[in-house]
Amino acid sequence: MTSQAAHFPSDDSQLAQTNAAAAVAVDNSDASSNTKDDVVQNEIPPAGPLDEKPSPEDDEDDRIEITEEDCADELGFAFSETKKWTILTIIFLVQVSMNFNTSLYSNGVKGISEEFGVSQQGARCGAMIFLVLYAFGCELWAPWSEEFGRWPILQLSLLLVNIWQLPVALAPNFASIMVGRALGGLSSAGGSVTLGMIADMWDSDKQQYAVAFVVFSSVGGSILGPVIGGFSEAFLDWRWSIWIQLIFGGAVQIAHFFLVPETRTTCMMDKIAKRRRKENPGLNLWGPNEITPFKERFSAKEILITWGRPFKMFLTEPIVLTLSLLSGFSDALIFMFIQSFALVYEQWEFSTVALGLSFIPIGIGYFTAWFSFIPAIRRNIKDRRDHPDDERSQYESRLWWLLWTAPCLPIGLIGFAWTSGGPPIHWVGSMVFAAIVGIANYSIYMATIDYMICAYGPYSASATGGNGWSRDFLAGVLTLPATPFYTNIGGQKHLQDAGTILFCISFVLVIAVYVIYFKGPVLRARSPFAQQLNQAAQDNGGRRASYIPSGSYSSNPGSRRGSRMGSRSASFQRGRSSGVTPGMEHAQRRLAELKVEQEAGQAGEAEKQV
Repeated sequence: MTSQAAHFPSDDSQLAQTNAAAAVAVDNSDASSNTKDDVVQNEIPPAGPLDEKPSPEDDEDDRIEITEEDCADELGFAFSETKKWTILTIIFLVQVSMNFNTSLYSNGVKGISEEFGVSQQGARCGAMIFLVLYAFGCELWAPWSEEFGRWPILQLSLLLVNIWQLPVALAPNFASIMVGRALGGLSSAGGSVTLGMIADMWDSDKQQYAVAFVVFSSVGGSILGPVIGGFSEAFLDWRWSIWIQLIFGGAVQIAHFFLVPETRTTCMMDKIAKRRRKENPGLNLWGPNEITPFKERFSAKEILITWGRPFKMFLTEPIVLTLSLLSGFSDALIFMFIQSFALVYEQWEFSTVALGLSFIPIGIGYFTAWFSFIPAIRRNIKDRRDHPDDERSQYESRLWWLLWTAPCLPIGLIGFAWTSGGPPIHWVGSMVFAAIVGIANYSIYMATIDYMICAYGPYSASATGGNGWSRDFLAGVLTLPATPFYTNIGGQKHLQDAGTILFCISFVLVIAVYVIYFKGPVLRARSPFAQQLNQAAQDNGGRRASYIPSGSYSSNPGSRRGSRMGSRSASFQRGRSSGVTPGMEHAQRRLAELKVEQEAGQAGEAEKQV
């Protein structure tokens, strides 16, 4: 068949002929594939200037975006439980290694001070700068895992962290140590990416056991450092505290490379669409990230949006801000409390190894809190199942166990303060209260993270990035003043007085836990992004959406073409269900437009005659 001229019919007879021809083409659209192709070739172009050629975007509009329903059995949600927990075990080790790097350095402070002629307080700057830049590293890496995928981001992060260990381990001067530690902290992706992987594989109703497991790796890694560091400090050169980090980090990176696949839903959908097009060249199916050209997805504006997403969520989302500050100040208090261990246990003449082992009670507290959450999670699951329409059951019930465990923070701090005065009080008393503090630290981190992953789903990496930022930043900032705080506050009982001040601050934080629990619905109502995700999940049949199709938080395809492609995909689904062949919609649409134009022309002629 020959192509029609790219202009509108000039008179009513031509219009009628064109109208009839288009109608015949549509009516016979199901006759054969050849007839369909002919109709598409002869469809009338959109209205516009005479002889205007169709733009490239018209062809792009015919692309069909793959949906989660089209490939549900191939996404992370469909992984077997064995595969999910294998992945999670490797992620557990990744998270341990990251937090191990933050704490093991402290056992090299004395050696660094002696070799490079700096004070021990100055040598602690290496720990401080790592933690502070680790906070920003979490924020900078997390959103890119939502764009490029979890696997490449974690691999790159692990590689860079391992590389930056070398300038520290081989440092000829103290400046090299500072540079290596700064770059290492900035290169650490942190728990925000690893926690985001939970949202990739579990629905919010089934995620809590996985969250509890990964959270334990986060807090446990910081305790593993001083325990191992006590032995390395006693028997090895200070540089071994860095070499051990590198050996552990290298082993973890290799395990991640071979055993962990990509889990980010949108990136998996891209690969699935590419594979299906390769298997069926005539299939016009595309992934979410393929719809928009690379230069648009990663323009300067989009890069700023992506990098700014965690900071924007931290400042504008009441949920993220409130819970992050709660978790951050809690961790900062505990970090200062841990810095007192050397001062406290030297009163009982603990050796270097014994001092490292004194951190074990905190680890026992972490274990205790982890196992205590198992029945609490079961209760929470039952509550959500019994009250599916109750907002508090779906969200705030995740904070229920925290109401009982959060008071362990002030109790542990005040108890430790007044049992840390040295002989004749036995050192066991202080360790019992240290374990109680560990229960509180794990519980606060677990509950706040679980709540945010539930509220922000696929963007939980950015949301929890705010939590990680506040924890690491505040802990890093307080690294240097921690020792002077315990030595200069008060008089003869300076350790007890300093601990009492921490108790008072923690008491205020615990009150905030109850406010968040009872005012949670109000906070979520004021969090526009959380509301968008909740609505998207409802529109998605209860499963949380893989991305928000529009909004300033997202640099996904939807932020530019998502609404257009969304309507295109929706119309395709409607056409498929009604028996209309995809690709025929344009001809039908133009036929309807021509009918409207014809009727308008006839009405105009009638008015003239009147």
